[in-house]
Amino acid sequence: MTHVVSEACIKCKYTDCVDVCPVDAFREGKNMLVIDPDECIDCGVCIPECPVEAISTEEDVPAGQEAYVALNAELAPQWPVITKTKAALPEADQWAKVADKQSLLDRRGADDDK
Repeated sequence: MTHVVSEACIKCKYTDCVDVCPVDAFREGKNMLVIDPDECIDCGVCIPECPVEAISTEEDVPAGQEAYVALNAELAPQWPVITKTKAALPEADQWAKVADKQSLLDRRGADDDK
């Protein structure tokens, strides 16, 4: 079992969760984080750290967000590891309550300048 970052993270990218992860399972994209399912040990310490409730167990992914299980697995090997808290994206507070943001996902890794 693994944990999954879902749509609520897009265009927010709060990083409170990465400091508590004991195995450095988080990966950083341009406007979202994902969890590497091969690294996650299912400890759950990241869940209460997310201010937008974007993290859940794989079995508890919110209805309509099931595609994020595969998306985390797909993007994690492509994106760099993030282990330290960084500032959220500039307009994170405005995007925190917006739904239907999947089309806004930037699939580039945090260090990808392409």
